Amino acid sequence: MTLRLVDILQSLAGNADAELLGHPDVVIERLSTLEAAGPHDLSFLSHPKYLGQLAQSAAACVVVGPSAREAAQKRGVCIVVDDPYHYFALITQLWKRRHDPLAAPTIHPSAFIDSNATLAPGVAIGAFACIGAGTKIAAGARIAEHCVIGQHVCIGADSRLSARVTVADGCSIGERCIIHPGAVIGADGFGFALHEGQWIKIEQLGGVRIGNDVEIGANSCIDRGALQDTVLEDGVKLDNLVQIGHNVRIGKHTALAGCAGVAGSATLGAHCTVGGGAVVLGHLQLADHVHVSAASVVTRSILKPGHYTGFFPIDDNTAWEKNAVTLKQLHALRDRLKQAEKALSHLQDKS
Repeated sequence: MTLRLVDILQSLAGNADAELLGHPDVVIERLSTLEAAGPHDLSFLSHPKYLGQLAQSAAACVVVGPSAREAAQKRGVCIVVDDPYHYFALITQLWKRRHDPLAAPTIHPSAFIDSNATLAPGVAIGAFACIGAGTKIAAGARIAEHCVIGQHVCIGADSRLSARVTVADGCSIGERCIIHPGAVIGADGFGFALHEGQWIKIEQLGGVRIGNDVEIGANSCIDRGALQDTVLEDGVKLDNLVQIGHNVRIGKHTALAGCAGVAGSATLGAHCTVGGGAVVLGHLQLADHVHVSAASVVTRSILKPGHYTGFFPIDDNTAWEKNAVTLKQLHALRDRLKQAEKALSHLQDKS
């Protein structure tokens, strides 16, 4: 299936002001990067560092920002828009809707649906899925193969759960959420009381509340709260293999990259980012607009917006070992420096 440029602009007219420079009937067969694009492909330029690739690209059309307007027009057909990355994201959504439309909703005969569950019109249930008692699934939601939905779960309209997603009892998912394969929502949080050398389980009596437009990556886990709910507010995005501990609260439109972890009872503000493999320790608080670099370990609360990094940079092993030894000696070196400063100050006073 193909799309003409004029069809793309008309379909997205309500989302952004875009200007087409060139013939509107150019036919697009594929979306691609600047380097890989062919003569029937649509691409985009979102960062000035890739400007050198623009002139060499064979793309039929390139989406660019105002600063690249002249260079793009010299190359050929282009679409000029204030935020080319955002516009290209909208094009990918349009492309998927046109080329991979959703099948008509059906309920597979092998699915188990408790008689006390409530399914609104237009709900799709895949093969061998299991829907527990008291669960409510809103219109347009899609539950894929082998999903397990516990009792008294709420799933909002137009949300999509991919294969093998588990949603435990008493959890809720908002509207238009996307949950990727293998995610587990509502497993018990890691809560134990140490008594006479033994770990005694603390029953996790809270749930998980997920807002609207949340996306959760494959094999990510969000633990249920001990007493209060674990909460992901609207627009939160989790990559694959992200661990969210019990009683965590994550603010609106915060994003966590793959293998990040947030320990129990931590609070992340709105519009934060946490890089891949980074860890936020328990009971800490991150303000709005805090950005944590990949592989960092957050050991204290961060109460001011900004970009924070906390890891030991990689080096060849010999140099790393020498630096590690020096790091252990920093306290003693600091004391020696203070003594030297005092001695120097004393000599200056005498002179």
